Amino acid sequence: MPCYRITIEYDGRDLVGWQRQKNGPSVQQHIEEAIFDFCGEEVRIQGAGRTDAGVHALGQVANFALTSNRKPQVVMNALNQHLKPAPIAILECEEVGEEFCARFSAIKWHYLYRIINRRAPLTVDAGLAWLVKRELDADAMNEAAQILIGRHDFTSFRAAACQAKSPMRTLERLVVERKGEEIQVRASAISFLHNQVRSMVGSLSLVGTGQWAREDLAAALEVKDRQRAGPNAPPYGLYLTRVDYD
Repeated sequence: MPCYRITIEYDGRDLVGWQRQKNGPSVQQHIEEAIFDFCGEEVRIQGAGRTDAGVHALGQVANFALTSNRKPQVVMNALNQHLKPAPIAILECEEVGEEFCARFSAIKWHYLYRIINRRAPLTVDAGLAWLVKRELDADAMNEAAQILIGRHDFTSFRAAACQAKSPMRTLERLVVERKGEEIQVRASAISFLHNQVRSMVGSLSLVGTGQWAREDLAAALEVKDRQRAGPNAPPYGLYLTRVDYD
């Protein structure tokens, strides 16, 4: 039974997220239906991570098995054809061993959060970035972000509905850079809690506007109370950019 690993790009604006749900189309549903349309097989694909409604991906990964042998290039081309007009594309497809699991074989996740810092409303980037009209100090945000690097109890930066057994996570990278009117926040870790990146970005935005000092972010981390951290940044500025494997 051949097993495949696919790398996926998607625009999450009109999707309810990665996982199948009853309230609208998901990435998982679209791909599973494309597989069925292609070869008549009903499969359940395993994704590396469950992105929320509105969140995008440049490098999501999933795996599945078929009963019939198909060349990876044939599978990729067929899925892209059957996925139309959904805002989802298969970027790569390769055959892997049965032991591979997109979720449990992953060793690191990488995210990008995009902020457009200007007064004018968004047009081209509407639904693809967070518009913040107040001036943001990206250097102050980046300096404060280093407080969160390392292994910590991230209770203050997780969703109330987060199902992770432990709030302990090791954040390996959190960098804030300004590129013109766009501010990019890049985060990398072995694993993330539900809403952790959006919560960290929301808190860092308070530092950027001067409402918080660096010490306020440190206090929010230390107190281990979600009510003490900043608001979640909107989902539509978040991108799963890459998932690493051995």
